[in-house]
Amino acid sequence: MASTYTDRSSRILSRCREIASCSEVPGEITRTFLSQPMHQVHDLLREWMEAAGMTVHVDSIGNLRGLWPALAPDAPRLIIGSHLDTVPNAGAFDGILGVVLGLALVEELHGRQLPFAIEVIGFSEEEGVRFRKPFLGSLALAGQLDTVTLSLQDAQGISVDQSIRDFGLDPAGIPAAGFAPETFAYLEFHIEQGPVLESLDQPLGVVEAIVGQSRLLANFTGKANHAGTTPMQLRHDALAAAAEWIVAVERIAKEHEGLVATVGKVEVRPGAGNVIAGDVEATLDVRHAADATRLAAVSQILQQAQQSAERRGVQFTARQTLDQAAVPMDSRLTEALASAVRCAHAQSLRLVSGAGHDAMIIASCLPGCMLFLRTPGGISHHPAEAVLAEDVEIALATGLEFLKLLCVDHSSTTGEHKDSNA
Repeated sequence: MASTYTDRSSRILSRCREIASCSEVPGEITRTFLSQPMHQVHDLLREWMEAAGMTVHVDSIGNLRGLWPALAPDAPRLIIGSHLDTVPNAGAFDGILGVVLGLALVEELHGRQLPFAIEVIGFSEEEGVRFRKPFLGSLALAGQLDTVTLSLQDAQGISVDQSIRDFGLDPAGIPAAGFAPETFAYLEFHIEQGPVLESLDQPLGVVEAIVGQSRLLANFTGKANHAGTTPMQLRHDALAAAAEWIVAVERIAKEHEGLVATVGKVEVRPGAGNVIAGDVEATLDVRHAADATRLAAVSQILQQAQQSAERRGVQFTARQTLDQAAVPMDSRLTEALASAVRCAHAQSLRLVSGAGHDAMIIASCLPGCMLFLRTPGGISHHPAEAVLAEDVEIALATGLEFLKLLCVDHSSTTGEHKDSNA
């Protein structure tokens, strides 16, 4: 049995690495929303899913969807999903591992059908890199993708709507990309992307909730001028204002227990060494498990930005791009997942996710649960991102135990005899 599990985990990790080779940038893993390499990813997953007996299609937002049918038509449906896109110069397992694990669970059924169907979804966009708007794939599944989002443009001036068309899809079909009405639950596997599980020497963690997030675009508008001829007291330096504010963001975050705040990207214009910066655009990402704490910190951070700008005669504006409340996972499914972890002979730890995931969007309309796998070194969003084969084996065993528990639940609900050897 051990060698069988080793073969399973090796195949899962190998598939993740094969998908990682589908990249926009040679020599690194970069794959943004509906970029050309996503065609290659879809081709690989389609091949593996169809070999497992699944029917596969790509919906109008670019989500890849593979369906394993139930014993009866119109049966309930379980979704197992995660995302296929990456941040720039990413690792091989963030998102992708969850999709490949979902496929592996279907393969482990060896042709058996359950009292519910299983739909494995690879979401087209979770990271928000290309259009500065995350969760496009899961928002469409939840029926929450609006027309304003479709008009957003990337750095090349291409809109979300046009990028969908360029990929060979029709944005008019997005309303039909929602989840099937018979869907009863959502499960997501994901690497932890942090050091907690490793610090506790545990392979898995059951997610109880996902922290709330605020994302904003901040703009400091001053006056570009000659760096050599403009005296310091007569400058309106947008970059100096932004720099003071960035340091203040770090300070404010440290004043609130459990809060994290990040300025991760700064664009400076005109961006010449001998020109005072006239315009700075910066991202702001603030997260906390308590929404009141998060919102109070955002208010304090914006007030600090205004003060930094006023001291230099610079204008400050901010535009919110995401205001996501903290999201609890479904308590009943979470308990079932914790039981499945114990059945797989691992300790059932409970965690709060500091990162956003598609599960937080889906939880607004479906009961959902989430399982973390240990991240060696706590490293993610980086080429050194890794996962342990033995943890993958335990996660797969947990998934199979979870399916068994759902089979028992649906058998008792319908009164029909079901195969409990999922």
